[in-house]
Amino acid sequence: MSAPRGGRTGPARPGRTEVTKQKLFDAALRLVGERGAASVTVDEIAAEAGVAKGTVYYNFGSKDALVDALLRHGVELLASRLRRAAGLRDPSRALEATVDEALGFFGEYPSFAQLLVSEMWHTPGAWRETLELLRDDLALIIRGVLDRLQEAGRLPEGVQPATAAAALFGTLLVVSLDWHVFHPERSREDVRESVLVLIRGLAGRTDS
Repeated sequence: MSAPRGGRTGPARPGRTEVTKQKLFDAALRLVGERGAASVTVDEIAAEAGVAKGTVYYNFGSKDALVDALLRHGVELLASRLRRAAGLRDPSRALEATVDEALGFFGEYPSFAQLLVSEMWHTPGAWRETLELLRDDLALIIRGVLDRLQEAGRLPEGVQPATAAAALFGTLLVVSLDWHVFHPERSREDVRESVLVLIRGLAGRTDS
């Protein structure tokens, strides 16, 4: 079989490089944080990221596809941190590390927390279905830690890992948003300690 015209082999629409995705991710979050996802245009995102508008359309096809891909990119960045924390040998330490990593991520990308909260509870939302799937992926990482606690006999009786994981992820999102919108003067360590006070009984720890 001959190569496509122009000598290109492989898919007609090559994948974005990580550098380009990160530029677009950062640019979109800056703009979304200022005005919300609905009012931001592809032209503005491209200009903010320093890439050509045509490049954005070539790689993504539409604004909805662009935002969808950026949501997935952001969640994968967060998920990679949570997986690393969840991999700690002691499940109590792993749960505390997961909290710390989530707060650290939302500290770096507060607009992402805002976007997640606004779109998850926005009905109808252009990216709600995507966000529900992504939320489930993140909650599943947390649930893995809680399952380990349950297997070790360190989860309080009656606590269901699936429900607790969803509740903890929601708590981290809302706490992060409250932190950056209403209490930006608080340190990450202060916010982290407040959350850990709530979950130490769940994690089977009473020390700091």
